[in-house]
Amino acid sequence: MLIGNNLKLLRKRLKKSQEEVAQLLGLTRSSYSGYENGVAQPSLENLIAFSDYYKVSIDDLIKKDFELYSAIEWDALEKGLDRDLKGQKLRVLTTVVDRNDEELIELIPLKASAGYTTGYADPDYLKVLPTFYLPFLSKNKKYRSFPIKGDSMPPVVEGSYVVAEYVQNWMTVRSGTPCIVVTKDDGIVFKVVHNLLDSSQSFQLCSTNTFYKPYNVHANDIIEIWKFVNYISPELPEVRMDDNDLSRSIQDLQMEIQDLKASFIKS
Repeated sequence: MLIGNNLKLLRKRLKKSQEEVAQLLGLTRSSYSGYENGVAQPSLENLIAFSDYYKVSIDDLIKKDFELYSAIEWDALEKGLDRDLKGQKLRVLTTVVDRNDEELIELIPLKASAGYTTGYADPDYLKVLPTFYLPFLSKNKKYRSFPIKGDSMPPVVEGSYVVAEYVQNWMTVRSGTPCIVVTKDDGIVFKVVHNLLDSSQSFQLCSTNTFYKPYNVHANDIIEIWKFVNYISPELPEVRMDDNDLSRSIQDLQMEIQDLKASFIKS
């Protein structure tokens, strides 16, 4: 198994001795040395302890060969990142196509949205979804439509559907961009995103409704990011005039009143 050599590489990058790590984890030095040298295999309890201490998933400890990691991958690993932020590795994105092999826009109904975090890559989940096509969108990009719940993102109201573009490289997301963010815990959320990857390996999610407070989501907890393109709404957005429009409307109204007065005097 790869775990022995992975443990050794992780320990050396922290510049710790076997004795130091063993004491911190409540193990004997000989036990820990046996795990590194492949003489013994760690129990599930010890695997969890190694995962917590080195901030590496158990899956990566067992399956990946850290000796093959690039400098960028080591940097991400040491920051506690499990996700491939730049999309350099292949992300499997299941899509639905028409008879001409052109990608369609899958619409995630409200009832199906709860299962999206587990079914987003499942062809059986996607193939039963409604689909549609918007000819004015680029054929070189992938789009999907998501349901909006709640009142946190006016003027997009509850019952609307946001059409969004799939983001492969999360590093390219500009702060202030409205996005659909699919998270492990919250599922599908629509928020204005602020990119904090460089400082805290996270995104800050903000609502346009100031009643809702911003919150941060670590990159490891994000499954997908989709950039807002447009939305379909059951309601006509409220029109709000700025000061110039309001002043112009008042002037027009005053002129109409004057015209009515003039016509009344003449008659």
